[in-house]
Amino acid sequence: MADLDLRRLRYFVAVAERLHFSRAAEELLIAQPALSRQIRALEKELRTELFVRDSHGVELTDTGRQLLDDARPLLAAADAARRRVDRAARADRTLVVGFRTGIRVTDAVRDFTAAHPEVTVEVRSVEWDDQAEALLDGRVDVAYVRLPVLADGLALTPLYSEPRMAALPAGHPLAAKDALTSAELARQTEILHLCVNPDPNPGGPRPVSAIRTVEEKLEYVAAGRGVCYLPRSATDLYRRADVRCLPVTDLPPDEVALAHAADRPSPLIDAFREAARRTAPPEA
Repeated sequence: MADLDLRRLRYFVAVAERLHFSRAAEELLIAQPALSRQIRALEKELRTELFVRDSHGVELTDTGRQLLDDARPLLAAADAARRRVDRAARADRTLVVGFRTGIRVTDAVRDFTAAHPEVTVEVRSVEWDDQAEALLDGRVDVAYVRLPVLADGLALTPLYSEPRMAALPAGHPLAAKDALTSAELARQTEILHLCVNPDPNPGGPRPVSAIRTVEEKLEYVAAGRGVCYLPRSATDLYRRADVRCLPVTDLPPDEVALAHAADRPSPLIDAFREAARRTAPPEA
């Protein structure tokens, strides 16, 4: 595996995931004949067929399925290594800051930039399901995260907390209230959460598909599918007439922290952490 051409391996994965040479070629921005030649060269290198090609279409062989299972993590590791090397080469010139929905990073970036005008700061949105991975694989150097977060390999600096709100359809009976309790919300037939159990009990209700973004959650809420919880800053950002957001008086607050990979400290991260502390909003 170590001697494989990573470019050919990427071509193979593109075809294997689509089972269609033309679509894979379009995605890769290369001509289909060139893609076919690269796949044949890979099969020759491995001395085995990876695809069955016939009038019915393209299918993976058993060997092809095994290579696909092995290729995905290998390519992901190669991409992560490339990003980390690139980040190391630009370590004194660039800082990439990740942030979650509703979290404002402008003040910290301005504070940091005033002290470090030679450093280019880039900002990048991260979601609940990749906020830790983005830090560990080098896509971002430091990130504002919402707790809880899988902290293995991460160093966390608590910054502030904010109230959690319930988002309901505007026509919901509870939407006329000024505030809610968790007991009132617990009586609802369905509450949407960011993280959905992928392994429900056999015979239990079918779970809602995993939801990644606030926009997706609010679409479900507006359609009357249920209610959901959001930090107050996210509800301020995404106001809409068909959704009412109310404080939940007895829920613990949403906790915001600054995180970075524990094995990759740097003076720039330290400086940005101090900027984040200075500009953190007051506790609500």
